[in-house]
Amino acid sequence: MKRRVLVTGGAGFIGSHVADAFLAAGWDVAIIDNLSRGRPKHVPRGADFRQLDAGAPEARELVARGRFDVIAHLAAQVVVPVSVADPLLDAEENLLALINLLEGARDGGVRRFVFSSSGGVIYGERPPPHVETAPKLPASQYGVSKLAGEYYVACYQRLYGIEAVCLRYSNVYGPRQDPHGEAGVVAIFGQRLRDGRPITIFGDGTQTRDYVYVADVARANVLAAGAVLPVADGSPDATAINIGTGLQTTVSALGERMMDVAGVRVAVEHEPPRKGELSANALVIAKAQVVLGWRPEVELPEGLHATYAWIAGEPA
Repeated sequence: MKRRVLVTGGAGFIGSHVADAFLAAGWDVAIIDNLSRGRPKHVPRGADFRQLDAGAPEARELVARGRFDVIAHLAAQVVVPVSVADPLLDAEENLLALINLLEGARDGGVRRFVFSSSGGVIYGERPPPHVETAPKLPASQYGVSKLAGEYYVACYQRLYGIEAVCLRYSNVYGPRQDPHGEAGVVAIFGQRLRDGRPITIFGDGTQTRDYVYVADVARANVLAAGAVLPVADGSPDATAINIGTGLQTTVSALGERMMDVAGVRVAVEHEPPRKGELSANALVIAKAQVVLGWRPEVELPEGLHATYAWIAGEPA
């Protein structure tokens, strides 16, 4: 009998790749997405799709009655500036919806809950690279909501025995990323280069990010759904696993690499730094290698070429 997974946000950037990976691994896949940011064309064939908000009562009922082995929760508000401008919206989409699904998982006897967290903003302005047990100092309301989400997932593990895995992603990039709704700098640069427009860097461009390719992230979700987990003490850090590369690339260097990939040169404009954004980030991924048997397979040059090829083929 096939194992059954519900992927929330499965029409979105990361979620659709996660759904693809579960299908390729032989899982029975269901998807919910309210399509506020996701696109129907990204829903993979073979998945059972329902247009549904993760915070809706119907979503809780689906989880409770769907006989799912695993919930892979990727539906979220993911834009840091949006969380700063509208923290109530951020909390509604990132916390209330999560609790709604966890309540459904409790009622439905779901075995494992894989939560997509953030390996950047929850650690705050501390010198990288970060291990899972590093002190937490979220730099934005988005970081606070993601860290609070980890506490909720860990709490449901302690109280109800739902196995918890919190994947802390670094900066995910790749095909299907929306340069408008999801604020990925690779997607933003790529679209501007395709259209021959200047690229904008907020700050002086020396800030660093740990860029991880979306297919590697999707593979981590499948591994997290089936891995034999170590005995956890019920704390968020015990359930957390960093998913990144451990490598730092400055935003200015990324812009230069993207121009090389696109084969064009454009002006680089600078704007003041945005509130809530970090000056440096990179993750230690030793735990992912030990617990999941995971390591990134796609290096940045290959990933940027694949991403720009997708962007270039999208309608302007």
